[in-house]
This record gives sequence, structure tokens and C-alpha cells, in this order.
Amino acid sequence: MRLKNVPGSRETIAASPFAVLYPEQQRGIWRALFDNDHPIHIEIGMGKGKFLTEMAEARPENNYIGIEKFSSVLVRAVQKQEQLQLPNLRLIRMDAEALEEVFAPGEVGRIYLNFSDPWPKERHAKRRLTSPAFLERYRRIMAPGGTLEFKTDNRNLFAFSLESVEESGWELLASTTDLHHSELGRENILTEYEERFSQLGNPICKLIARPRAE
Repeated sequence: MRLKNVPGSRETIAASPFAVLYPEQQRGIWRALFDNDHPIHIEIGMGKGKFLTEMAEARPENNYIGIEKFSSVLVRAVQKQEQLQLPNLRLIRMDAEALEEVFAPGEVGRIYLNFSDPWPKERHAKRRLTSPAFLERYRRIMAPGGTLEFKTDNRNLFAFSLESVEESGWELLASTTDLHHSELGRENILTEYEERFSQLGNPICKLIARPRAE
């Protein structure tokens, strides 16, 4: 998908007090930034921020950090947060491959992946955010008992993700191929993509998994 350039997006992000410009400097001390000891939950590939903003509003007992690679997308979340000024939400522009440079071992309690790029070509499988390589990154920063929640409408990516969870030695806690008609959908917060796909009649898949205790 070709992204539309948004003039001034980098400057808007850089000027916002809710955007963390040097996230590697917070490694291991994120709770100090929020001035509390609440669990830290992150969304990788947060898009325009609808999901994470609503999560932060609904659950003030958690700290939320949104990660997005593209300035032209993240700027929308930044603008929304500047209106709401939620104290438990911060935003980062970065590539997910740098997670371990930004978060210390055991620092993240939950990771959300919502409608990630499926990278359909087999030669690009390692780029998928549910690949074994990424699951290993998540394991290294996740707190004991921490969980990963993944949603998609792409059945091939979902099947790949289930295989990755098993291959990587993670424990599958729950899964469904029809989220909105399952128990997992009872307190579900929709993303922008999810609203669109659901209106088209596409069933939404979801899994919840965690690293097995060593």
C-alpha cells in the first residue's frame, strides 16, 4: 500500500510533548516517564491510533506506548493525543526491529499487533510481525506472564501466526477465526481497519499467546 506523504508530519511529531523522540534513552525506565509503576502495554504498527487511544481512555491503570514506522500515519495519532492529552499514552516513530534497543528485558506486560502487513511473498516471511524472529524479540522484552494479542482479517497470515507460536515454543491461550461472534469479542475495541473490514463482512481472527515459562 502506497502511503500519502503528509507535509510537516515529522515536524509536528518532533514538537509534540507526547512523542518520545529518543526512546532508547528510556530503556529500562519507562515507568519514570509516566511517573507511576503501572504495567506497560505497547502496540506495534498503531496506525492512526484509534485502538490505543481508546484503550488508554478505558484503562487508566495501564501505561500505553504506540509504535508506528511512518510519520505520515503517526502524525494523526499525535494530533489526536494532543487534543485528548491522556496521561498514560506516549507515541514513538520507529521500526519494530529496534524493540530491544528501546525496552529492557521484562519491561513490557502486553504487546498488541493489529492488522499487521501480511508480507504475502514467502521470501518476506521474516518481516511479518508474528514471525519466529519477532516472537523472539518480544520474548526478550516481555514481563513474566506477559501476553501477545494479534488481530487480522488475513487467514493466511493468521495460519502462519499460529504455526509461529507453536514453532517458537509459545503457549496459545485463546484463538478464534470469528472474533465478533466469540467470547473474545465481548470487550473488543475496534481499529480503523477492523471497522472497515467488518462492514465488508470479513470475519476477524484473533489469538492470544505468551512465552512458556522456562
